[in-house]
Amino acid sequence: MTEKDDWAFPPELQPRAEEVAFDLSVALDAVVALRADVPDDAFTASILGTERTGNGVVIRDDGLILTIGYLITEAETIWLTANDGAVAQGYPLAYDFTSGFGLVQALGRLGVKPLMQGSAASVETDDDVIVIGSGGYAHALKARINDKREFAGYWEYVLDEALFTAPAHPEWSGAALVGGDGRLIGIGSLLVQEQVDEETVHGNMFVPIDLLAPIVDDLTRQGRRSGLARPWLGLYAAEVKENLVVSALAAGGPAERAGVRRGDLVIEVGGQRVSELAPFFRAMWRLGPAGTEIPLVLIRDGARVDVRVRSADRGDFLKKPSLQ
Repeated sequence: MTEKDDWAFPPELQPRAEEVAFDLSVALDAVVALRADVPDDAFTASILGTERTGNGVVIRDDGLILTIGYLITEAETIWLTANDGAVAQGYPLAYDFTSGFGLVQALGRLGVKPLMQGSAASVETDDDVIVIGSGGYAHALKARINDKREFAGYWEYVLDEALFTAPAHPEWSGAALVGGDGRLIGIGSLLVQEQVDEETVHGNMFVPIDLLAPIVDDLTRQGRRSGLARPWLGLYAAEVKENLVVSALAAGGPAERAGVRRGDLVIEVGGQRVSELAPFFRAMWRLGPAGTEIPLVLIRDGARVDVRVRSADRGDFLKKPSLQ
């Protein structure tokens, strides 16, 4: 459990109830503070830390909470705190690697009304939106949609269309993105830098809420989406001067075990030339499910190196939640 931060946005940046056509207090109170404690020996501990704090959004009357998955992966305990100080423990139901969403079930009553879900399709570039973190008006920010476009993350992650907003909310993880109708349209994932009119603008990237409806029943029933898992290599790459450079490797992951090295250039996967993250990941995923052997062509010290990586299910490397 954590105390609420004592910072606040300047009043001119905070939304006002009279400026919107919905009950702003319901939207503000639907966002709760989330703290997750992760064991020191967790697979993600060295990358994401063992004490993770952010936000979650109550989306159902039964206390189902939507957040960003990296906050809760391998969590041993989760604490949820409402704006009025009510506290409840949470259980990590699921982390969906494809969308990036995480689901938490509150194990006690928070007394919070759920935030209705909308659609990212309802907003366009330059539309006004509100980014809401836990803590009420002080942590709510008037923002706008800067862009809607593809996003690829080095951790083997692609969104066909993510939402980008500005200005930046400093506590973006799991924050709610709310449209003009007062409905939830996205969940906060990242702090980003955007080029807007030749200026660098700090903002946030949000995962569209539209990705939740097709999978929410699977996630709540079985902890993962139906179907076979995607292949995972544990290969973290970066786009550098039209090349894909291996910047890091997951310790003990498939790529490291196969002999891939930091600094290698990835030029082909499955016979397809690649120089950008999204095409690289999509070409890999098309080859088959987790367990499929992924042929890579690398350049190392100016020489070609052919490597075959036996892919894995990312979830098999993570600690599973347990009820105490």
